[in-house]
Amino acid sequence: MKIEQIYTGCLAQGAYYIESNGEVAIIDPLREVKPYLEKANDDGAKIKYIFETHFHADFVSGHVTLAKETGADIIFGPNANPSFEAIIAKDEQVFKLGNITIVALHTPGHTMESTTYLLKDKAGKDHAIFSGDTLFLGDVGRPDLAQKAADMTQEELAATLFDSLRKKIMPLADDVIVYPAHGAGSACGKNMMKETVDTLGNQKKMNYALRADMTKEEFVKEVTEGLLPPPLYFPLNVKMNKEGYEDINEVIERGIKPLSPNELEHIANETGAVVLDVRHQSKFIKGHVPRSIFIGIDGGFAPWVGALIADVKQPILLVVPEGRVEETITRLSRVGFDNTIGYLEGGFEAWKKSGKDYDTIASVSALTLKNILDKEHTPVFDVRKESEFVAEHVDKAQNTPLDFINDYLTGFPDDKIFYVHCAGGYRSVIAASILKSRGIHNLIDVSGGFKDIKEVGITTTDYVCPTTLK
Repeated sequence: MKIEQIYTGCLAQGAYYIESNGEVAIIDPLREVKPYLEKANDDGAKIKYIFETHFHADFVSGHVTLAKETGADIIFGPNANPSFEAIIAKDEQVFKLGNITIVALHTPGHTMESTTYLLKDKAGKDHAIFSGDTLFLGDVGRPDLAQKAADMTQEELAATLFDSLRKKIMPLADDVIVYPAHGAGSACGKNMMKETVDTLGNQKKMNYALRADMTKEEFVKEVTEGLLPPPLYFPLNVKMNKEGYEDINEVIERGIKPLSPNELEHIANETGAVVLDVRHQSKFIKGHVPRSIFIGIDGGFAPWVGALIADVKQPILLVVPEGRVEETITRLSRVGFDNTIGYLEGGFEAWKKSGKDYDTIASVSALTLKNILDKEHTPVFDVRKESEFVAEHVDKAQNTPLDFINDYLTGFPDDKIFYVHCAGGYRSVIAASILKSRGIHNLIDVSGGFKDIKEVGITTTDYVCPTTLK
């Protein structure tokens, strides 16, 4: 028996490859299926099953394509109603894979079809659970994403999740290994550990939601408290996972269309396409196509695209580093953004050489900002998450979280210079690009973010440990 976690940091997502005696199961695959096919080929094995823990909201799964490529059965838990052919497992239905078995444990609550898969070894001993978004390390899945589809309140879903955890998961032995669908950084939970594998016994000790003496009322209150609105693209990804989607190879082929500066400009004007620049922020601030949006490929790329562009059907034109066009299109498609319609051939240098106007973002060091603040009060806007801001921030700064930057547009001054910062310099440039695309140009980015701000001694509020915040 072989179990391999295939973890994608950008999405904080874990897919799983399980092989036994020449047969393979894939759990929650990503949309690009080539890695799974190659692993099975290297093992001389055949992919037999594709298990889905639920209809994912934060990424487009590869189940449809993988089934088409291999003939493997797609398996969902009870209550799932996909538009394509799939096995809808009954609670505790057993699937044989080589010398082992996988048991579907219906664990509704995150969504009503959510299912945990229990792997038993060849001796029939419980070995591991693949818990999807039902149980994370340090947390459980948020119960508000399926409200509309389930016709239930988030409190009702949370109560259902409480029962699932107590009846199906917590009775399992402490040495059972927990393999979740997500880790820290995912928007599917709020308190996840950075680790991606743990024992159930340790989770019973560490995870606030698995306290043995916890009442259902306490669970509902704690799980629903402090939930931020989910990203707007989430329901669109659920729809794609439920109804099917275009083959990723077709998406890539359409997107790899080289465009001259004139062609890119014309298509952008004709179609309303977003010009998405994925270079490093240090390059973007020095020069970029006017009104283009920066979301760097080497940061938390896909989730930020989903949160800020939101509409998966939005036409997108790319400005990318050399040799990274296909990678960018692939990573966009992971979160359902399939409408890439071309890229700037020769990159931004080609735009500059064409003689077209280009824009820049003014940027200063934290030390320069300190010198300015020492002389006079100047507006400072912090685009980190609210929890980061509350924990510690520049004295008198305002919080305009990047996730919801469009909700704060009227709050930025139009008659004076203001400064924008994040934690390290990535999110603030995203925010600056969005503000400039909306016609707000009187801003200056603080390079190095709050990290540098602290180091140079700018006055900040007293630190409050995030775990003590209510």
